[in-house]
Amino acid sequence: MRKLVIRKDKTIRQKVYHHIREEILKGAIAPKDRLIEAKIAEEIGTSRTPVREALHNLELEKLVVSIPRVGYVVRGMDMEEVEQICEIRAAIEGLAVEWALRRQRDRLIQSLKRSIANQKKYIAKGNLKGYAELDAQFHDIIARLAGSERLLELTQTLRRHMLRYRIQCIYLAETAERSMHGHERIIEAIEKGDPAEITTALKTHLVQARDDILYYVFRDTEDDSGPGSQ
Repeated sequence: MRKLVIRKDKTIRQKVYHHIREEILKGAIAPKDRLIEAKIAEEIGTSRTPVREALHNLELEKLVVSIPRVGYVVRGMDMEEVEQICEIRAAIEGLAVEWALRRQRDRLIQSLKRSIANQKKYIAKGNLKGYAELDAQFHDIIARLAGSERLLELTQTLRRHMLRYRIQCIYLAETAERSMHGHERIIEAIEKGDPAEITTALKTHLVQARDDILYYVFRDTEDDSGPGSQ
């Protein structure tokens, strides 16, 4: 685990919790990994108390599980959770688009088009890590222009949870291409202003992300039809 720098703007408890949480969500700490308080405390340079509290909070958040005589372990991947996250995201992001269109339609469209233009450049250069950041930015633009801090918080939280599953396929060229085309269809629907078409474009985009996850993460339990076969 990388070294944690404790700054004065947040308490040590908060910093330790957010640090371990992000390491889990981005895949730096893998599913089924055992989390040893003393080792984590030494690695990030703090005492065991904030680490213990962080692990307890992460258990409440369902990111880790406590096993008797073993300790805390990162939760494994769950297909049902992937399905749920995608459905919830579709509902919440649909609302975000509705609010953003109502408040700042022109700015929304212009910002999303700029994002798409940058996405194409990054994919053409093979900068898939950069594309992943732009992918997150695309959805953030919609949520921010919706004008609700609570909605933004929810969308970012769900996307970070989904990232934990996508980490194995997010840096592949073919998944990046599919993701970008999904973004293009969302913009086309937004420009038309048809609520039904917007909903369909959002759901289709998230279903494709789900299918990529199911193929690349759960392929041992799925058939070999591939993620783009639907």
